Amino acid sequence: MSATALAPTVSSNPVVKPRRVGLDVPTKVMVIVVVVLLTIMIGVPVVRVLALSFSDAGLLELGRMTRGSSLQILGHTVLLGTLVGLIGSALGFLLAYVQVRCKFFGKRFLHLISLLPIVSPPFAVATAVITLFGRRGIVTYRVLGLQDFTIYGLPGLTLVLAVSFFPVAYMNFKGLLEHLDPALDEAAQSLGAARWTVFRTVTLPMMIPGIASSFLLLFVETIADLANPLAIGGDYTVLASKAYMAITGDYNLGGGAAYCLVLLVPALLVFIIQRYWVSKKEVVSVTGKPAGKPQQMVDGPGYWVLMVAAWLVVAFTILIYGTVVVGSFMKSIGINNTWTLDNFVWAMEGNGGRAMITTTLLALIATPVAGIFGMIIAWLVVRKLRVAQGALDFIGMLGLAVPGTVVGIGYMLAFNMPIIFGNRQFFPALTGGNAVFAGALGIIMVFIVRSMPTGQRAGVAALQQIDPAIDEASTSLGASGTTTFRKITLPIIRPAFLSGLTNSFARSMTTLSPIIFIVTPRTRILTAEIFGEVNAGRFGHAFAYCTILLIIVMAVIGVFNLVVRDSGASPISQAGR
Repeated sequence: MSATALAPTVSSNPVVKPRRVGLDVPTKVMVIVVVVLLTIMIGVPVVRVLALSFSDAGLLELGRMTRGSSLQILGHTVLLGTLVGLIGSALGFLLAYVQVRCKFFGKRFLHLISLLPIVSPPFAVATAVITLFGRRGIVTYRVLGLQDFTIYGLPGLTLVLAVSFFPVAYMNFKGLLEHLDPALDEAAQSLGAARWTVFRTVTLPMMIPGIASSFLLLFVETIADLANPLAIGGDYTVLASKAYMAITGDYNLGGGAAYCLVLLVPALLVFIIQRYWVSKKEVVSVTGKPAGKPQQMVDGPGYWVLMVAAWLVVAFTILIYGTVVVGSFMKSIGINNTWTLDNFVWAMEGNGGRAMITTTLLALIATPVAGIFGMIIAWLVVRKLRVAQGALDFIGMLGLAVPGTVVGIGYMLAFNMPIIFGNRQFFPALTGGNAVFAGALGIIMVFIVRSMPTGQRAGVAALQQIDPAIDEASTSLGASGTTTFRKITLPIIRPAFLSGLTNSFARSMTTLSPIIFIVTPRTRILTAEIFGEVNAGRFGHAFAYCTILLIIVMAVIGVFNLVVRDSGASPISQAGR
């Protein structure tokens, strides 16, 4: 999930309740199209997984899960999710608190480094940690001389996933802290409360919804992750990796679907709890709007403890990604440190170069579609629907709530055969065979499903802050609902739309869990190529792929940010042109 996808908010402005009017014909058609597309792209794959999990093979595997090793795998998954949720939330809170409540030089740099794991490929952190802290790691073996140390298993997984996902918590906490009314802290201090007392009795209680939300978000991200358990999990098997091995190793589709069912239940349960319980536990400031800026710490023991801890996290993150970049320019970092460009030459040739072009092209196709689709759903939910708006919003978010492993297996099961009515074939298989168009279309659909909810949430948040009278005025002048959305609403929420595009592109470029099940020899994806190189132990090639992927993602995000900067200053004037 994205950092802001389901975050609770501290109310700083009253939310304007729109007055929904009846739906015109074009809007009704739009609702029908949206529902049909959501049903095809997320409903059919999930239902296919559920159906297969209750087949004979699936029921047999479900029976085994109530005892022995299968029950242990479930325990492994829950334990890992809990540890990463706690540690990742703590790291995110630390960095967010330092960013908002401490005064120091280099805030922008700390912010950028804190976001780096969001735009990195899934194997970057795991591969770098193995290189640094593995059995023959640079730090553990060559520097410290440890002979039997191993990073594989629960310790390594916890470290890698906490580093990979703490930016989710960081963005949640940063937004919450920035919107807390500083007058509350000032009132407590004027009554003689010490800084620690103010934090413990005022700030922390108001952050409880954000803390719970961040923990739940990180828990879901962790139990759904497939890449890192395959890379560094060792003998510590979790549900996602077990489902993958059941399908690709044992060719047991029913067993894999059964594991997906068990994985789906806690993921959806946590999603529902987060969405309908935590999100309603909003903390409302007394004044309704933050007055002034938060008072920032500049000295004292607590200040220096926070600063040292925060910069240690930043330094470790730099070490991880420095290893990735430096390792891409070496024959075999830690073993043969000869500088070379061979890794990049190899990555650009043959399948690697084709995978880069294909991945970037498909992501660029999927990104605007996901962004527009998400904004349409947000507009329908906030502005148009009297009933069922909650159901439509929930279904739209399922692409993010359903674990990627479940989505990938669902697409493999649902769309690996052509659609045939009678003796005529109406549509080719989307996830199998050698048809380039069909395979690419299946991957684009997955990209859209996985990245659309980010734009949807951004659109909902933006529309809730815009006076609905603007839309009503357009309607009263005879404009249809679709015309109002195209000419009035979309230009006004353009900054939120472009922000959603940024997140959608980054997620599409770095996703692996759903894609690994549906890639074909004719439609190669870069993250799948990285997975193959890591499995083969060719870390130099994997580092080169990761570096190239980082450059592509950051370059496109840079372009998006330039567009946002140019267009975000006056969205109302943009709408009036």
